Amino acid sequence: MQIQEDKPYDDINITPMLDLAYVLLVIFIIMTTAAVQGMKVNLPKASDQPSLSKPKTVAITITNDGKIFMDAIPVTMDELADRLRAKKAQIPDLPVVVRGDGATQYQNVINVLALLGQLDITQLGLVTQKLVK
Repeated sequence: MQIQEDKPYDDINITPMLDLAYVLLVIFIIMTTAAVQGMKVNLPKASDQPSLSKPKTVAITITNDGKIFMDAIPVTMDELADRLRAKKAQIPDLPVVVRGDGATQYQNVINVLALLGQLDITQLGLVTQKLVK
């Protein structure tokens, strides 16, 4: 029986560490390429009917000369009130966005907002442009 002498190791065995690094690298490459490429399939065509789960948003546009449009159709304030009342009867949580021109009189926008308040439309958004610095 031989007795090992107490001598320091001359080199460190890094083979297991390299094996682990290569395995992790291969797993990373496979997972990355699978996530990016995906599978190519022929997707089915959707019907032209609107979705029942998400109500259509009504867009009200106020131009710089004070004209009011509801979904690109010119309307007066009375017509706007009637159409919104009819839509509100169909969809209780009717979402509405208001797009006011930057050069329009502030009173025109306030009149539309007051009408929306009278009709109890609470799902309201004001459209703005992103500030460019």
